Amino acid sequence: MSWLFLGVICILFAVTAVVVWQKWVAPWRQIEQLVRQIVGNEHPRTFLVGGGPESKRVGLALENIFARQQELGRQIAGRESGTQTILRAMQDGLLVVDKSLRVTLVNQAFRKLFGLPEISLGAPLLDVVREATVDRLIAETLRTGKAMQSELVRADSKTNSERDVEISAVPVKDDAGLTTGAVVLFHDITQLKQTDKVRRDFVANVSHELRTPLSILRGYIETLLDNPQTSDKELSRILRVMERHSKRLGLLVDDLLTLARLESRSAGLQFSDVQLAELFQSVIRDWEKKLAEKQLKVVVDLSPDETRLHEVLYNLLDNALKYSLENGEIRLRAVHRGPEIVLSVTDNGIGISKGDLPRIFERFYRADKARSRELGGTGLGLAIVKHIAQLHGGRVEAESELGKGTTIRVILPARL
Repeated sequence: MSWLFLGVICILFAVTAVVVWQKWVAPWRQIEQLVRQIVGNEHPRTFLVGGGPESKRVGLALENIFARQQELGRQIAGRESGTQTILRAMQDGLLVVDKSLRVTLVNQAFRKLFGLPEISLGAPLLDVVREATVDRLIAETLRTGKAMQSELVRADSKTNSERDVEISAVPVKDDAGLTTGAVVLFHDITQLKQTDKVRRDFVANVSHELRTPLSILRGYIETLLDNPQTSDKELSRILRVMERHSKRLGLLVDDLLTLARLESRSAGLQFSDVQLAELFQSVIRDWEKKLAEKQLKVVVDLSPDETRLHEVLYNLLDNALKYSLENGEIRLRAVHRGPEIVLSVTDNGIGISKGDLPRIFERFYRADKARSRELGGTGLGLAIVKHIAQLHGGRVEAESELGKGTTIRVILPARL
């Protein structure tokens, strides 16, 4: 009897243990497993939890938490992707450092500027940027908590040139107003500096080009006023000189006005089909006398606004004629190159140095200033050519070698 009673008690105990396990212990272990999966960012197969209502409610709560976590993760990933896109698209270099002068963020433009293929975030600033100007600027920004600016000249090994860079450092502050780091922008101002130099050169050149003939005219006018009894022979000589310089002034003013109209895009273009053979011959006829004087041979090879193209070829032939040696040759070519047509004028004259070649399309720029003024002209011809080409949706190119000659190309769409 006692054995039977003991067996019944054991069975009841076992049943109770199973019930307690299923209702209380197993659900909470399942919940513990769910929590671990959520913390590890794993997707649980199910959030259904056995046991009583309490454990089921906990399972549903965990499902809501996981869904919210996933949504936040997607939002953060989207923002991170957007931030990276912005950083990649930035033309300015970006550098962020903390108060310990350790790098926390850079963009691609910064790495390109300093020639750094990869940067370890958290690296000391001195290991990344070895420029005293940058180091001092950032240190001063962190020390004073104020925005700072400076300029830096960087050598570009690829182009064998120098780049002017403007540096702006802004402090990063916490809610208490304490400086916790700095954001530094590197803005390439090389083009701005070049534009400013071109502007200053333009003003100086215009002043010089106007002053010279005006001074000569004023001097001769004063001479005539002071000497009313000037002989007819001397008077004739003075008038011829005055006429020559007044024509030079007129050409200069005409070219300046043409250039101003082209740059303002106010010069309307009248597009039409152009017979290049006729156009070339027309330009050659304009220069027939000058070509004969220097015994220059003109060869035309033939494989838009006709008036403007005439002006382009006129200026190019004028340029080639001035710098060609006697008994030389000038070659005019027009060839199709895919969807483009290339007009070129080649001479075998004195040529242009590599240092001067990139600037020959600037206003008033002369590679050989003394020779150019001796030969006449306003110094605006190639600038006008460039702007006419751009108005037609084209571009200009030049290649030259000292002592061997120069080729100027105007590349235009074949069908405008």
